[in-house]
Amino acid sequence: MSDQTVYSLEMRNISKTYPGVQVLHNVSLKLRPGTVHVLMGENGAGKSTLMKIIAGIVQPTSGDIVLFGKKVKFNSPRDGLRHGISMIHQELSPIPDMTIAENLFLGREHQYKGTFVIHYKKMNEEAAKLLSGIGLKIDPGTKMRDLTVAETQMVEIAKAISYNSDIIIMDEPTSAITDREVETLFSLINQLKSQNKSIIYISHKMDEIYRIADEISVLRDGHYIGTYAASQITPDQLINKMVDRELKEVFPEKKAKVSQEVVLKVKNLSHSKKFRDISFEVRAGEIVGIAGLMGSGRTEVVESIFGIRPLDSGEIYIRGTKVKIRNAKEAIRHRIALITEDRKQQGLILPLSVKDNMTLLSLKDFQRGKIIIDRKKEQSKAKEYVSSLKIKTAGLQQSVGSLSGGNQQKVVLAKWLMKAPEILIFDEPTRGVDIGAKAEIYKLIADLAEQGVAIILISSELPEVLGMSDRIIVFHEGKISGELQKQEATQEKIMKLATGTNNREVTSVGVNE
Repeated sequence: MSDQTVYSLEMRNISKTYPGVQVLHNVSLKLRPGTVHVLMGENGAGKSTLMKIIAGIVQPTSGDIVLFGKKVKFNSPRDGLRHGISMIHQELSPIPDMTIAENLFLGREHQYKGTFVIHYKKMNEEAAKLLSGIGLKIDPGTKMRDLTVAETQMVEIAKAISYNSDIIIMDEPTSAITDREVETLFSLINQLKSQNKSIIYISHKMDEIYRIADEISVLRDGHYIGTYAASQITPDQLINKMVDRELKEVFPEKKAKVSQEVVLKVKNLSHSKKFRDISFEVRAGEIVGIAGLMGSGRTEVVESIFGIRPLDSGEIYIRGTKVKIRNAKEAIRHRIALITEDRKQQGLILPLSVKDNMTLLSLKDFQRGKIIIDRKKEQSKAKEYVSSLKIKTAGLQQSVGSLSGGNQQKVVLAKWLMKAPEILIFDEPTRGVDIGAKAEIYKLIADLAEQGVAIILISSELPEVLGMSDRIIVFHEGKISGELQKQEATQEKIMKLATGTNNREVTSVGVNE
């Protein structure tokens, strides 16, 4: 008996080959109207390539796309949009010097009737409605360059929804946003389902997947593994299908005890618009987690410690000595490293090779004389880090932009480890990274702590903060609202502090005075 179901989308035997590598091998996928279909797999499994084919950004080498029973062919993203397909991309690509409204309506600007003159008032009004609908209280006339990564992510979500598409692809839509924004997004997804829209959702966050998924499909190394009802497959079974190996412990056990030696102390750090009176300490071998909602000031504080955001007031001490850090160069001299939340924009130079990105900060260490670089020594050091960090690459000369997210993050880490930092700040260290690579990065962080490195870990993923931190500091609206020891911390306590609903109980969990 043939399947009489009319699917909103069918991908039939899709293959994609680039010069020298086949990234998709006869992949098939069926999407039902009014459902959330989660697509899972390690970085490099082919998920994003498949989604780009659906959206018309990339053309398949072979295979067919069928929409509501009719075979279609897309030659451009405009074709995809015209057929009712929109996409929230994992890698954000706004036009920085244009406003939120201009980015939202790029290519479909509101115009005065009968003219080509842009109707900015109407466009801003429509943009304000879209932003309000996703819970983002921000002026649509704000330039994109002035937004945080999380705010940019929310604007991308608003843009995709604004097309009123039948199929919406969400590629890691929560990778840079906090729990409050996630709840808003999930509410929107439920509304879209009720309108019979179909969602393809890519995520590595197990707690999210099981909250919203109707069906889950798994890709591994470019091959289709299977599709499963979310209610009939456990997280452990899912992980095994994704990675073809067992991950017994996602969060490693820290063996060494935290030292009493204070490596970093900050006192009353303030910035007029972003945060005020921030004080905390980090000891040798300690992992201090920082949690808080979008806009709470977490990233801005560590940027100030690293010297890339000026302080209005406050003091920084390293091993008891007061220091002035006015720029990143001075921070590096004080052996501070910052792994930023946006690795592509701020951590890597994508066209350069794996080796060149790794050794960029340490070229002086490979100098022979005043000018000449000892390329043999440089290559040897880069090989050493590729091996020790288990970076999957075709070679040291491979463009870093062609690596998976997890391997790119390891290259960023290698770059900083070559400088032998004593203070290592991670801002969203596993953003857009699959569960296998996450486990490896967590192990690296734990190993560094055991070697005595003082670590600050900012994350929007509460399981990550709880699983990795010795102590958790919570931010709310630019201030520290509380501090929790590992043994007493729970998601509920963190969220109460992060939302400011725990003010009367703050003293019981220990606030920095």
